[in-house]
Amino acid sequence: MPGIDESLLEAMRLPGARGASVVDWISGLALGAVGDAPGGDAEATAAETAELARLATESGVLALTGGDDDAGGTTGDGPGGPSGKEPPVQDLIITNADSYHLLRFVTTTFDSTVFVHLWLDRGEGNLALARIRLAEMADRLVLG
Repeated sequence: MPGIDESLLEAMRLPGARGASVVDWISGLALGAVGDAPGGDAEATAAETAELARLATESGVLALTGGDDDAGGTTGDGPGGPSGKEPPVQDLIITNADSYHLLRFVTTTFDSTVFVHLWLDRGEGNLALARIRLAEMADRLVLG
């Protein structure tokens, strides 16, 4: 099982990857970063993306879990049920004129407050492939 550094290096092998980081969305601190950061400052990027992550996960509308209002139909018996701690949001995708930002929340056996941020060049990157690979990477990520 790969740790943070190995996972970030794996993310950087994706076509169009500009930079990647693992961020704690409660504190806004980067637990690891590789490549470039938007604006050139990895810590500032971590803090700003943590604000987005916090807003999405704490939103009553964007982060519906269980009950009749949940379009996904989760019943509490699956990965997000009593046996696991699945974040209420799987990922966030932000697009702009020249790049994509993909934030993938890490599912853990404890109350996870960590996500992986991948910055992709829009012309060279493949958003669908990056989303699939980042999900696989986040599932294997060992925090410690």
